[in-house]
Amino acid sequence: MNFNLESLKQGLDDREQGHLSSLSTMSKNGNRRNQETHLDKGYRQAFSVDVDRILHSLAYTRYIDKTQVFYLVKNDHVTHRVLHVQIVSKVARTIGRFLRLNEDLIEAIALGHDIGHVPFGHEGETYLSGLCKTAGIGNFRHNVQSIRFLDQLEKKGRGWNLCLQTLDGILCHDGETHSQKLEPEKNRTFEILDQNIKELTTGSLHTVIPMTLEGCVVRMADTISYIGRDIEDGIRLGLIARNDLPENAVALLGETNGTIVYKLVTDLIATSYGNPYIAFSPEISNALKSLKAFNYKNIYLNQRIKKNSKTIEEMFQYLFETSLEDLSNKNRSSLIYSNFLEDMSETYLESNSHPEIVRDFIAGMTDRYFIELCPENMRSKLRYTF
Repeated sequence: MNFNLESLKQGLDDREQGHLSSLSTMSKNGNRRNQETHLDKGYRQAFSVDVDRILHSLAYTRYIDKTQVFYLVKNDHVTHRVLHVQIVSKVARTIGRFLRLNEDLIEAIALGHDIGHVPFGHEGETYLSGLCKTAGIGNFRHNVQSIRFLDQLEKKGRGWNLCLQTLDGILCHDGETHSQKLEPEKNRTFEILDQNIKELTTGSLHTVIPMTLEGCVVRMADTISYIGRDIEDGIRLGLIARNDLPENAVALLGETNGTIVYKLVTDLIATSYGNPYIAFSPEISNALKSLKAFNYKNIYLNQRIKKNSKTIEEMFQYLFETSLEDLSNKNRSSLIYSNFLEDMSETYLESNSHPEIVRDFIAGMTDRYFIELCPENMRSKLRYTF
């Protein structure tokens, strides 16, 4: 019996051509920065390979101890970053299946989209960004850092050589910005991607629209996945009560995470089906916007979860300054050398300044590791929030 593994990929490509929407991104069009002949001749499809590379990255492993919203909480049922990205993946793939889009590309974007988050979530990002700007290296953006980890830092500075469409979706995910409708900005190249990264870092650009419908789906699914889940966590911790939710939002979306997710997903599919864009209906979009405003006021900016903010900000400053000092003094016994720069490629070392190296070192830390590196007099100030 003659068996050609390459014919398997051709069969999968043919199946995509026959089943997926003409608006979707076909796996055969996956575009890598550097050609890999063994992949071209193999039986694996491009975006499926990207999924596996992200899953096997060290940065993905560190999701396990990264804050989503709440940190220093004695409750095992509160959402962590690793669960959030899995929920985003599931929600986005469900939407993609009904819209006949490429689920492999959706999964790759979803699993990789938050890899650049720093310890203590968005609060930690604010502190690190301030230090980066003071050091003259621009804003810190976790979506940009996700690209850095996957494209430039993993594999000791060689990166995973992921497809442009995957990296683009990760860069553009921006679940904090409210959008009623997203239409892909096509014809993006690696050169444009790199330019967008520079502009996001300098602050001359604030958001980027994905180049694919799959990227647009993940961006919408990001919000769908956290909005109701954060409400449930807020109720569980006693920050809010269910009857506090805005009536206009509850009337259209319900008051539980399950109902909110179902209503948002159903509306997104119905509004987007067969169209060259991903969108909510205006009514549902307004209800979601109202719910998001409620969460910001009553959960994300709630002072009850900010008890440790001053200490954590001091910790970021301490680690940034001491790491810079270790690099300047070539202190090879320090952790930034032994735990981060050891065996790193010469290309990475030559193309990054000391502040950029420190930024990458701190951004990759888990919450626990971050705390352990700080002196006892700082650690002793930390208190469980709930």
